[in-house]
Amino acid sequence: MHDTLNERPYMNTVGALVSEASFMGVVNTVKDNNPGMELGLAERIVAEGLKFVAACSRFPRDGLAPSRVVDEGWHGLILHTKVYSDLCEQLGGDFVHHFPGWDPMNYDPSVLERTRDRIRQCGYSVDDELWGPPVSAGVPLVSVAANCQHSTECAIKPMPTPQDPRE
Repeated sequence: MHDTLNERPYMNTVGALVSEASFMGVVNTVKDNNPGMELGLAERIVAEGLKFVAACSRFPRDGLAPSRVVDEGWHGLILHTKVYSDLCEQLGGDFVHHFPGWDPMNYDPSVLERTRDRIRQCGYSVDDELWGPPVSAGVPLVSVAANCQHSTECAIKPMPTPQDPRE
């Protein structure tokens, strides 16, 4: 298995969430949607997407949202509908729905910090480099924007662009 799946021995691993074949299928989807992306970066993005879904399932009312980069991993998972459905069922919480709607350039560090904190509470390490603002130094942009959330009751609500998404 890839190091991304196994992570550190004292942490939960995303390898327990999906098979290596499923993981690599999603990784390949992310790579296909982002020509020129290195395999290692795609693996990291998918791993963070899995952790995000796990946190959303465990903390469904906490107003969690992905960073722009992690959102690409979530989108990759969603495109693999059977893998995604099985993942949500395995996690034992609510199905983690995707609600598009807010402007991805609205960046709220407190929402992302809360999300990272909930991921840690689930026992996962966090790849902080992938949880930055929409345009981060050192992390190439991905083809989709994080104009989404996992619940209509999140801190980021679907609404016209002029309104603050943190209301």
